[in-house]
Amino acid sequence: MERPVLNSMLLGSTDPERLKTWYRDGFHAKVDGYGNLDLGGFGLVIEHRDDVAASAPEPGRFIVNFAVDDIHAAAAHLRALNVTWLVEPEDRGIGLFATLVDPDGNYVQLIQMKPEYYANR
Repeated sequence: MERPVLNSMLLGSTDPERLKTWYRDGFHAKVDGYGNLDLGGFGLVIEHRDDVAASAPEPGRFIVNFAVDDIHAAAAHLRALNVTWLVEPEDRGIGLFATLVDPDGNYVQLIQMKPEYYANR
């Protein structure tokens, strides 16, 4: 068997339209013909689910990570949309990180790795 390729994830929500709008506007996602979000070749599927709470009970269980070239510009765009920040952009040695919270309470990170991180991989 060939190695599988991770190409999408599903977020269940009690209010999928609100969540889709948040990710689309916040991360410049393209919407495909099925209403799924294309985030640079990675699909984000957001569907109504009856088996999830309105707010994530363990928001750190999984974190949606976005690699960005300019964390400060990305953060400024998100601030203009009045997102909720858990951690504003900060330097953590190997890169700059920020954590925000989506409307369902899931954690979302912005990550801008430093060039030396990629040089040492």
